[in-house]
Amino acid sequence: MSDPWLLVVLIGAATIVLRGVVPAVLGGRALGGRLLGAIELLPPALLAALVATQVFSTKSALVLDERAAGLTAAAAALLLRAPLLAVIAAAALTTALARAL
Repeated sequence: MSDPWLLVVLIGAATIVLRGVVPAVLGGRALGGRLLGAIELLPPALLAALVATQVFSTKSALVLDERAAGLTAAAAALLLRAPLLAVIAAAALTTALARAL
């Protein structure tokens, strides 16, 4: 198994364990307001980090290529409140056109 897939499996296993252990440890108590607020901010922050590393990097360097154009098109479509399918299509089409040039 390659290193990236091993990492995916390990993170998946850790997620399953945490989803089972945390409710047992808390015992029905509610989380504090600050902690709950921080936990709610984690998924968007992680998604943004994953997108940034996929768009602006290769294995060893930062790059600015066609993927950045696709991301820009997706961001513009989101700002225009386009449906999700239109956002994906705009990003894919822009990336493909940029690669064709």
